[in-house]
Amino acid sequence: MSNLPITNGANGAVPRPPTFPLSHASRQKPRKWPLAFRFIKGAIHHVIIVPIAFHALFTALIVHIDINLDHNLGVPSSIVPSLSIVVGLMLVFRNSSSYERYWGGRTNLQKIVTCVRNLTRSFLVCGPNDHEEDRYETEKTVRCLVAILYAVKNYLRGNWGLTIAYEPEYEGLVPKGLKGHESEGVGLPLELAFFVERYIKRGVERGSFNAPQSSMLSGQVNSIMDAFGAMETIKLTPIPVCHQIHQKQVLGLYCCVLPFCLVDDLGWWTVPVISMVCFTLYGIEGIGEELEDPFGVDKNDIKIDAILEDVRQEVMSQLDSWKKCGEEYTL
Repeated sequence: MSNLPITNGANGAVPRPPTFPLSHASRQKPRKWPLAFRFIKGAIHHVIIVPIAFHALFTALIVHIDINLDHNLGVPSSIVPSLSIVVGLMLVFRNSSSYERYWGGRTNLQKIVTCVRNLTRSFLVCGPNDHEEDRYETEKTVRCLVAILYAVKNYLRGNWGLTIAYEPEYEGLVPKGLKGHESEGVGLPLELAFFVERYIKRGVERGSFNAPQSSMLSGQVNSIMDAFGAMETIKLTPIPVCHQIHQKQVLGLYCCVLPFCLVDDLGWWTVPVISMVCFTLYGIEGIGEELEDPFGVDKNDIKIDAILEDVRQEVMSQLDSWKKCGEEYTL
């Protein structure tokens, strides 16, 4: 993502306004350190430090026995290429699969955001607005669209329940008196989609939407549910456990065999070399694990909260302008 303006003014002392497009999802401040020197935020060192330490100690033991106790533990290095190919292929598959899941989650989230924008524009401009009750229904439905975004996020994170005390982001968005049916197996995104579909149906009955318009609007709602289903698939379909087990076993076996192949040539230098190899290989595997479920709140997950906050500000701004301008609504 390209960097957006961080400050306003010549001296850079005034922060940009919170309503600047993408103000939450974009970077808020420049990096203090190059990424090559980052070891905490967003890094995977905490995940791989244990296997690296284990293999370093194991390698040191092998070198000690080989050099100090005069036991020749070296083996021909001809077995390394065969194992290297297998390890490389498995790591490539794991990382490509994980990033495909990450990218799929992001694109489907953006698909939902785009549909919400399209429906908001159509409801505010073309929806039934002749009576106060109609305008109230339009506003309630637009707020429901924003609530769908948060409902999808909480559904994917397993945050069940509609109580505003626990999920204050729903305040002012969900219809009054709405009771979730998640205890009965019905997700909140689906329940809110019924509200939107009923609004479209009433708009057709009152002559606000013609047949092609209603078909297009229903298609947008269907697209939201389709993208939601795709994200649900990513969440509920992890990498097969047989692949995870075998990959860890092959990776551990490779890093345990490698010291025997290098000890004769490198001596004590085998320890740092093996540590670097383990850092590289286990790091690649750790990246795959980090990206496998992109809907959480970790540093490497999709910034869903920030993206939704930007969309909420955008829609609420349009809604405020619509309430002030009435039928002559325009931004």
